[in-house]
Amino acid sequence: MRVLLVSANRLQFPYPVYPIGLDHVAAAISPPHEVRILDLCPVEAAETAAAIARAVREFQPGAVGLSIRNVDNSDHTGVDGFVGEMREAVAAVRAATSAPLVLGGAGFTLYAAELMAALAPDYGLVGEGERARALFDALAAGASPGGLPGVAIPGRAPPRPEPLHDRARAWRAAPTENPALEFYLRRGGILNIQTRRGCAFRCVYCSYPVIEGRASRCTPPDDAAAEAKRLEAAGARYLFVTDSVFNGDPEHALAVADAFRRARVGVPWSAYFAPLAPPPSFYERIAAAGCTHVEFGTEALSPEMLRRMRKGFSVEDVFAAHEAARNAGLHVAHFLLLGGPDETAATVDETLGAAERLSGAVLFFFCGMRIHPGTELETIARKAGQLAPGDSLLAPTFYEPPAISLATIAARVERHAAGRPSWVVGSGSDRSAALIARLYERGHAGPLWEQLVA
Repeated sequence: MRVLLVSANRLQFPYPVYPIGLDHVAAAISPPHEVRILDLCPVEAAETAAAIARAVREFQPGAVGLSIRNVDNSDHTGVDGFVGEMREAVAAVRAATSAPLVLGGAGFTLYAAELMAALAPDYGLVGEGERARALFDALAAGASPGGLPGVAIPGRAPPRPEPLHDRARAWRAAPTENPALEFYLRRGGILNIQTRRGCAFRCVYCSYPVIEGRASRCTPPDDAAAEAKRLEAAGARYLFVTDSVFNGDPEHALAVADAFRRARVGVPWSAYFAPLAPPPSFYERIAAAGCTHVEFGTEALSPEMLRRMRKGFSVEDVFAAHEAARNAGLHVAHFLLLGGPDETAATVDETLGAAERLSGAVLFFFCGMRIHPGTELETIARKAGQLAPGDSLLAPTFYEPPAISLATIAARVERHAAGRPSWVVGSGSDRSAALIARLYERGHAGPLWEQLVA
């Protein structure tokens, strides 16, 4: 059967993110199914319907899969929900073909019940998209996929996501299946690779454990290095490791880095890290393997707020990790998330004051903690009476600290960040976006946020 896979994500700041998930799904279902990918990121919003109609007309699919990565931008200072865009995409598919429509992706997994009701697809796929093989096999055979693991059907409560554990069968790579590859290569040259799924951390706000589960499932390091080489051969000039927390399993992280070095991966790379106290020579070894940038999920520099957010590290750990990464010659960024459980003016000021000591780094501040279903933050908000029974979280909904408003937090951060190019508030200033866009136009590659350091 012919299957058209559509990526709905349009976000392009600070750089467009290559939809690696659809490559994994394509690998899982082809063969026996013939797959084509339509990536809407390069498509102007006004051209969505025409692009979908053209793809359907040319390919004549027997089924269409629509991948929903995000339902909004999770930014309280500039909230942008995407459900309207999803409705337009679904309407365009329905107008172009009577083939079954299947929703999937991380955003769909979190909001399966709401999106099944709002978008009225024929089926949905909760959890890891590689389960789509069984679903499309059933459709090709003329059978109903209802009852298969992970399959949601209209009118019934969707299943809970259950992680796949057969890594060899479940998420082998299929790099560069996307015809829009050149779009990403021209805008930063960044392609993605995943080496591990599952997150054992217990951050109150985080949806990764809901989507991927807590059990760690690793790609063999040499397989990860071979995939990195394939991406390099496809034109990647930079790789981003999409693991939820790359150093959540330090031994695996070092094994992957060592495998990259042995395989002579020739492009630089980076990942998202927890600012844990690092093992000896940890950052030196990953730097020797080609890592150039470290993005720390720091969130707060108030001991009380780190405890309330269940971060699992201390302020002292943050500075130890920061210094170790800087001493290894790596570019460093910290992501800070203000407005968490019982945040106060004093804890905000504590974080802002301590941030002054993170020298040579870019700091990304987000004011407001998005409430996702299934997280501890949802429980906290419901106990505080901020959510009524039956309230949907599909529309962007943020936790409100009783002692300080999110608007006051944002104003405080804006004042503190004024005149500092390396302190980026919210989704980023127009100046930062323009700078990075110009550098990409001139052929530079990678995330480039280090250019904001004065």
